[in-house]
Amino acid sequence: MNHNDKRDRAPTSTSFLALSCVGLFVSAAPAIAQNSDQTADETQGRKLGGVVVTDTAIDEQGYKVDKADSPKFTAPLVDTPRSITVIPASVIKDTASASLTEALRTVPGITLGAGEGGNPLSDRPFIRGFDSQASTYLDGVRDVGAQSREIFAIEQIEVVKGSDSTTGGRGGAGGSLNLVSKTPKADRFVAASGSLGNADYKRATIDINQPINEFVGVRLNAMWHDQDVAGRDAIWSKRWGVAPSIKLGLEGPTSLTISYYHLDTDELPDSGIPYLYTIGNAPAGVTETGPAQDFTTIGGRQVSVPRGAYYGLKNRDFRKTKVDNFTIRAEHDFGGVTLRNTSRYGRSTQGYVWTQPDDQQGNVANGQVWRRINSRYSETDGLLNQTDLFGEFAIGGIKNSFAASVEFSEEKAANGSYVNNATTGTAIATGTTAVGGRCGPASLVRYNCTSIDNPNPNDPWVSYATDASSVVSPITLAARKTFTLSKTTTKAASFFDTITLTDQLLINVGGRFDRYETSVSPGLTATSTANRTSFERQDDLWTYQAGIVFKPTESSSIYASTSTSATPPGSFIANGSEGNALNTTSQALTDALKVEKTKSYEIGAKANLFGDSLALTLAAFRTETKNARATNDAGTVAFIGERLIKGIEFGFNGNITPEWNVFGGYTYMDSEIVDGGFTVTSGIAAPSVNTGKQFPNTPKHSLTAFTNYKVTPAFTLGGGAIYMSKVYGGYSDTRIVSNGAVVITKELARMVPSYWRFDGNASYSFSDAINLQVNVNNVFNKRYYDKAYTAHYANQAAGRTAIATLNIKY
Repeated sequence: MNHNDKRDRAPTSTSFLALSCVGLFVSAAPAIAQNSDQTADETQGRKLGGVVVTDTAIDEQGYKVDKADSPKFTAPLVDTPRSITVIPASVIKDTASASLTEALRTVPGITLGAGEGGNPLSDRPFIRGFDSQASTYLDGVRDVGAQSREIFAIEQIEVVKGSDSTTGGRGGAGGSLNLVSKTPKADRFVAASGSLGNADYKRATIDINQPINEFVGVRLNAMWHDQDVAGRDAIWSKRWGVAPSIKLGLEGPTSLTISYYHLDTDELPDSGIPYLYTIGNAPAGVTETGPAQDFTTIGGRQVSVPRGAYYGLKNRDFRKTKVDNFTIRAEHDFGGVTLRNTSRYGRSTQGYVWTQPDDQQGNVANGQVWRRINSRYSETDGLLNQTDLFGEFAIGGIKNSFAASVEFSEEKAANGSYVNNATTGTAIATGTTAVGGRCGPASLVRYNCTSIDNPNPNDPWVSYATDASSVVSPITLAARKTFTLSKTTTKAASFFDTITLTDQLLINVGGRFDRYETSVSPGLTATSTANRTSFERQDDLWTYQAGIVFKPTESSSIYASTSTSATPPGSFIANGSEGNALNTTSQALTDALKVEKTKSYEIGAKANLFGDSLALTLAAFRTETKNARATNDAGTVAFIGERLIKGIEFGFNGNITPEWNVFGGYTYMDSEIVDGGFTVTSGIAAPSVNTGKQFPNTPKHSLTAFTNYKVTPAFTLGGGAIYMSKVYGGYSDTRIVSNGAVVITKELARMVPSYWRFDGNASYSFSDAINLQVNVNNVFNKRYYDKAYTAHYANQAAGRTAIATLNIKY
């Protein structure tokens, strides 16, 4: 059965029902778009149902945000002694970002990794060189599970840079992300948008905020999205989501907000472009390899890999995910001090069968690609409760802005795979054991291998019982007992304070304690009759942050700070590529594991200019891990690894003039794996190939710059530029022992080259309520790669993408 023929796709009954309800809501709402022929007084400040309208449209948040949403940041951003970038809704809208990964491209210092360990297709942001996929929060509460996050219900995205376990708990070695949800407001408004673009791009969103009375308000956000990818063959993605919420106590001291979020995705995922060489066939003198494009095969054939080359199979590959979050937030303001409690149950599921191009066996250099199969089915459930107390008090005339927090969470994950026989657990046959090899005649005839420059995604692949069998055995989900089960329980308390000693001198401190309990129960074989085993451990995590701020003026600051993070074993709960995973064979080996600890140092300056409308930031930073998990000289696990990254960062956001918005920055990162442990060859240990190398997924230079200029009150013109220097995915070498010493005979690094990307956008307001926006991303249709996999492939980014969006607001 073909799961992925786009022509057969239709909205599910639930998505159709949800969006039909949205349509009824919209049609019932009164249209109050006004003619622009108004008096000057009316134009500058007329009210529409409580919404203030200016001469062009409803007032929107600009590019500058003054304070983070989380109460744990106890001072305005200009007085916070660390780097924080906030991506507001206006930047998300102006750049036509439709997902978290698209929005994060506006921030330098963040790269997107091609995930491994069961998370090859979900969000995997690297902040200042460290994997932050498990350090993502929603409204200040950890957002569990491997996901590809949408932004239709997101107000803003907060990027915290530097070690950050103090605010969020485990992980956060390089930083963290906090997504702020849209919730009911006191003013009534409706904002709807519909987008069409090339590559069959279609998207519709709606945001309805309706006060029922002075006490109760409701808000509904909904989204439907369907697209192919410009410049890529076969692949497509489709998703829909809905996020209703209700708030009791709209503007009073006491409020209760109840919200629900659902996201459903279905896609034919991209397989990327395989690296040209492996360590085994790289020519002498070649020390780096990139994605295969134009080359001569070992047999002498000239090859040019098409931009759209897709190595997956339309009748086999798929990826489906679902996310459900139920949240209740109660809050009371005692008059200067606020008590808030947030409870959330979250569940995410992911299932995929996905082709990874080739296998490091050298097929690509021969002009062929083995269709390696990766499969996964995962369920992640989280129950979280967090209580925050925050406000201000004074002791001896010294002002304190504080936040205290107590948290409890329980997270569970079940991870399995797809097979072609659930009873026996037999893996899906893809030519692994075929006579003549994975790209031999027997494998080619069954379409398990394809041409590097002429792949056919419509190949009639069939799932057989084995490589040699002619018995059809359809793909099915593996037996539940083969799943690996993981569980974590966290109990935590934290305290933060900004102490104003004088108008010019501030001290910022914070501390956190976590009791982290985790366990893993490895899956059994499908035919096993044994009982499950479980391996457990408990860690106590102490982390802190401290900073001093000097304010030359009210709108500027100079600061120095330090912060720490702790990454205990099992912190990813088996979702993603985890460098410090629990051992699944021995309790003694699990007990021997340790917590990886990272420390950051930062000095910097911040200034708000032009009447506080433009924010500038400058920082120098250093982040180091001195006990990273690695292999010691005896060939066993030890915590002897050392990683170091240092750099500088410059950022800007806001208005240079009332008509001119800017957002972006530049980051330089000098990273080094100072000690990558050892590799043992024929009983003799020598430093790992990683020692002395640049961090994977960490460019030395990254730059983003986005701007909009209001040419007339109705017409806005803008654009953006993104630069990323070379990014490495991974390293390998070959070794021999000669005269009692290890000799390295060859080294090979996998990388993607540097690139520039340029975007353009324009918008025209026909009235206060109707606006047309056009975005062209990758204007010059640059062929570039935005993710570097450790060993197999690189992800090719979309080509020129043009999107026209009609926005209606009233």
